[in-house]
Amino acid sequence: MTERVLATDAALELIAFLKEKHGPLMFHQSGGCCDGSSPTCYPNGELILGDQDVLLGTIGETPFYMHKNQFEYWKHTQLIIDVVKGRGGMFSLEGVEGKRFLTRSRAFTAEENKELQV
Repeated sequence: MTERVLATDAALELIAFLKEKHGPLMFHQSGGCCDGSSPTCYPNGELILGDQDVLLGTIGETPFYMHKNQFEYWKHTQLIIDVVKGRGGMFSLEGVEGKRFLTRSRAFTAEENKELQV
């Protein structure tokens, strides 16, 4: 089955570390200002979700949401969440660790797009 969102081993390690430190987590990628085009990691439930948010899947047993307007741009790609050194968004939990989550992507094949439309 094709997944809309995956995580690298480095991202999964950081997620596990943050879960130990903060408890259950959630991700959101809005596409707006203030680092909105980067995935932001919050304690689960800290960000109030609405009808405009789409659950893309889970990474490290952590839900990953995206604003539906942003999803329209990304729906033909698989998101691959990675980690790089540096400061990310000021609201994202990993920022104080000197790391930030980064979204990489690849276009779905025609077959994968067909599967996802089912």
